[in-house]
Amino acid sequence: MLKVAYLLSHPIQYQSPLLRILAQRRELELTVFYTSDFSLRRYRDQGFGVAVEWDVPLLGGYRHEFLPRLLDSSTISFLRPLNYGIFRRLRRGHFDVLWIHGYATLDSWVAMAAAKMLSIPVLLRTDSTLIDHPRGPVKLALKKFFFNILRNFIYGFLSVGQRNTEYWRHHFGPDVPVFSIPYAVDNAFFQEQSRAASATREELRRELQLEPDRPVILFASKLLARKRCIDLVDAYLQLIERQTSRADHAPQPYLLIVGDGEERPRIEARLQNAKAEGIRMLGFRNQSELPRYYDLCDLFVLPSIHEPWGLVVNEVMNAGRPIIVSDQVGCQPDLVVEGENGVVFPAQNVAALADALDRLLSDPAVCRKMGQRSLERIQAFSFNANVEGLMRAFATASGQTMETSQG
Repeated sequence: MLKVAYLLSHPIQYQSPLLRILAQRRELELTVFYTSDFSLRRYRDQGFGVAVEWDVPLLGGYRHEFLPRLLDSSTISFLRPLNYGIFRRLRRGHFDVLWIHGYATLDSWVAMAAAKMLSIPVLLRTDSTLIDHPRGPVKLALKKFFFNILRNFIYGFLSVGQRNTEYWRHHFGPDVPVFSIPYAVDNAFFQEQSRAASATREELRRELQLEPDRPVILFASKLLARKRCIDLVDAYLQLIERQTSRADHAPQPYLLIVGDGEERPRIEARLQNAKAEGIRMLGFRNQSELPRYYDLCDLFVLPSIHEPWGLVVNEVMNAGRPIIVSDQVGCQPDLVVEGENGVVFPAQNVAALADALDRLLSDPAVCRKMGQRSLERIQAFSFNANVEGLMRAFATASGQTMETSQG
């Protein structure tokens, strides 16, 4: 029996299904140590800018414990949450491996130090990439110093994708173990819910006052500056202007914006000036509601800059839709193949984004074919694949030979 401890800041809607699957492995005993429980109750999400209460189960089906807290809040920072007791729990549990998500909190460093004293190998997972925000020479020097220290506490890294692997290799060289555990969502849930949503598609269309013959472009994410929803709005307005100027008889598309956040006033001001009747600002929608919008849309766009991954792309691909992303969206090399299941455009290039929209919407057959390719491609990015990769990583780090049969 391989005993693994997992340190995680709080219950996360994307991770709970994976933890339930891991808990079913006969050869694994997993214990999740949470440092906060704020996501279990209604809290103000700083990204969405609104109160959030998740409508999917976050606990249950796996062994977990909340560490006693000294400081806590509804946000994650270096000092919050701040906990105690991890050394005692690691020692008492006789764990073979400590898995940590993220290294930017004091709790993470305390846990790594505790594991070091107890001779427990540490596997670290983050979604960092080299396309992150540019840093000056002082910050780069501090980061190098910081990573030289981190190297002494880590056995290896769990990579979420190609750009994450490049990040670890760049900073730690070719000799540090890097295990591929690509970011995934609950594919079965999103495929099932998207199929079920097709039965009420026209009902949702009427609810949103959308004419039946007009295609739908979807954006669904936090309205943060780095998500660049404003670029999509400008590209959409360019597209409408193009269609009008060339007397295009094709039906004009709608743009649905699902999400909330700091950029909403700026976007709404732009829409008011443009008088764009085809754009709908729909606000925050909870996890169980999103498949209805994935099913309704004809294509999905994520125009972000400095985007570590973009799990919403995984979700929409499970609905069988083509994807348009900028070249600064972290999942792009793994999930979006130019001309196969979507289009990749240079970040913040509004004209190129308008071209991509025009290209896909002008050929519905190609659009549908790309959507089918999305559905096929996302099958490889699954929780089951994550479990197999994690089991290999745990066995290698602990020096054990593990069976790979599922319980």
